[in-house]
Amino acid sequence: MKLKRILLKLSGESLQGNEPSGIDPDRLDQFAIQVKDAHDLGVQVGVVIGGGNIFRGLKGSEKGFDRQTGDYMGMLATVINSLALKSVLEALGLQVKLLSGLEMPKLAERANGTDAIRYLEQDCIVIFSGGTGNPYFTTDTASALRAVEIHADALLKGTRVDGVYTDDPEKNPSARKFDRLTFKEAYDRGLKIMDLTAFTLCEENKIPIVVFDMNCQGNLKKLLEGQDLGTIISNT
Repeated sequence: MKLKRILLKLSGESLQGNEPSGIDPDRLDQFAIQVKDAHDLGVQVGVVIGGGNIFRGLKGSEKGFDRQTGDYMGMLATVINSLALKSVLEALGLQVKLLSGLEMPKLAERANGTDAIRYLEQDCIVIFSGGTGNPYFTTDTASALRAVEIHADALLKGTRVDGVYTDDPEKNPSARKFDRLTFKEAYDRGLKIMDLTAFTLCEENKIPIVVFDMNCQGNLKKLLEGQDLGTIISNT
């Protein structure tokens, strides 16, 4: 699968690395180098990072926060992670544009598909922060929405496992990995790859999802070079 423009989705928890919470500088550097490697291949890269290493809206609501307030706190957490990644990428010599689903004019431009495509074509890395800008939507949905807006060739979901399995491979060593799935097969099997809204957005707009292990240094580059990594979920 030849990819010229991607939306890379990273979980906030993955930025914790070996830290109990917050951002592990070593993990942040590792991710930044992988994004640079993708850029150096000539691939246009958009990035969405979750905020679960700092605050997760749903967990906040379980602790008594109003759901909308909790979700906005989660969106702000994604801005913190995005600013951190932007800083490291710029230190590597890349041009980076930070966009946000929230109005934050001193930190980021308002997310807009047309502007994002223009920046990508100008050789910038584009980081989308602030989720969709609305409560009740996950960063999975935000990543799917941004993938649609920039007409991405694929949404690449970087995780800590090397694809989609019949069961949790960390708990069930006999779980079997899928190399390819259709969206319908994933629905029918009840596989929890992304939330239903995100999944449907990708299916309706014919954007394949690739789930792969981002924690293994160099995997993003290998994937973009055509190596058979992860699990591909597509319409056919």
